[in-house]
Amino acid sequence: MKYTKATNYALHTMLIMAKNADKRISVQHLAEKQDLSPTYLSKILTKLVKGGFISSFSGAHGGYALPQNWENISFLDIIHCMEGKSSLFECCLNEEEECSIKKVMLLAEEKMEADLKGTRISDLIR
Repeated sequence: MKYTKATNYALHTMLIMAKNADKRISVQHLAEKQDLSPTYLSKILTKLVKGGFISSFSGAHGGYALPQNWENISFLDIIHCMEGKSSLFECCLNEEEECSIKKVMLLAEEKMEADLKGTRISDLIR
């Protein structure tokens, strides 16, 4: 099980923004903090904007900012925004209901998701 680099950068971007929650931050600043190409980071930021996890502002005083309820954004919210909501495990035998291996794997996945849902980005700055 491995999340994409985009998810990794999205989580780090959200943490940087949470530490500066009262400011608009430029893509250049966010990219420099993570040693990334602004072009690559812009694609990640676009997904986060579409997901409603950040807002974008154009113009001389533009940039990106967190929404008012940003304290409630969980790790799982960002992961689902970047990765989608599909299951990590699929049974190769197509025994949907009876597969005991699938039941164990899905239960483990549910526990992990519950933990990620219970951990907010804001928890890391308190």
